[in-house]
Formats: sequence, C-alpha cells, structure tokens
Amino acid sequence: MNVGRTRRDLARVHIRWMIRRDMPEVLVTEQASFDYSWSEEDFLRCLRQRNCIGMVAEQDEKVVGFMIYELHKTKLHILNFAVHPRFRRNGIGQQMIAKLIGKLSSHRRTRITLAVRETNLPAQLFFRAQSFRAVKVLRGYYEDSGEDAFTMQFRIPSNSREEVQPSLNHMVQFEEN
Repeated sequence: MNVGRTRRDLARVHIRWMIRRDMPEVLVTEQASFDYSWSEEDFLRCLRQRNCIGMVAEQDEKVVGFMIYELHKTKLHILNFAVHPRFRRNGIGQQMIAKLIGKLSSHRRTRITLAVRETNLPAQLFFRAQSFRAVKVLRGYYEDSGEDAFTMQFRIPSNSREEVQPSLNHMVQFEEN
C-alpha cells in the first residue's frame, strides 16, 4: 500500500469527524478537484442521513482532504473523497483510506466500495495502489454527464486462506441503468 514512501515521508494529518465549520474548506477542495462538484446543499443533504459519515484530514489546523461514506450492513461505501490538489502525493489520501480499512472487520463490514468516473484515471490508479480492484462497469452512471463508472472494491479476506477477489477486465460485467 505504501507506494515507495516510508512512514517518515508521509505528511502528518489528523483525521476527525467533519463539522459544520469545515464546510468552506471542504467546498474549496471539492471545487478544485472535480468538474462536476457537489454543492454545499449536496453535502448537507447527504450528511443529514443517519448512515452517512463525513471525515476530514487536517494538517496544521487546515482541512486538506475529506471523505464522505455510508455505513451499510456488510460494507462501507465511499460517496465522495478528495485531497486538495496542493496537498496530493503526500500520503494524505492513503492515511484516509487506512482509517476506513481500520473500521472493517471479518465479522461484519468486510469491504469498501466506491464508484469512480471512467475518465478519472488518477483516482483509479490511486485506489488501485490502495489494493482496490475494479469489479463492475456501471453504464451511464453519472447523471451530470452520462459517463460510465467503475465500481471499485477493497475486501478483507474472511479467513487467512482466502485471497482477495481478482480484478475483472472492465468489459466483463455491465450494469444497465
């Protein structure tokens, strides 16, 4: 998981629950990261849901990354995830993923899923480096652009002899909307 970096090389961040006063910095990161960014109302609507959690990565009292995820019975599902462009490639995203992986358990939640735009190669490569695998193609998934998405998944083995599910060729599985 640690692509050529030692623990000393990683930027030190504090990962904590997102609070209302984080929203301006979260929105700056969101808008700097995505062509089709969430609005403040999108964030608030999501975070009002009982099973939705928001967390931020903070460095020197500045929010430099965030993640929004849903709790499900057997998985965590990432809805939104970004590190501000000026702070990327310093291990911040890696630390946020490690925090989520630490919430998994072989008895209950055994996997993390997310959808990644087909054109978002940097995100695909980042999640692949974190041991996520593309497991499905979602045709026309994004309403804003009609773009396809890949479902990517991280799964912990249910026992020590089980191997992580292999990657599928992106043409193997399709889900029509």
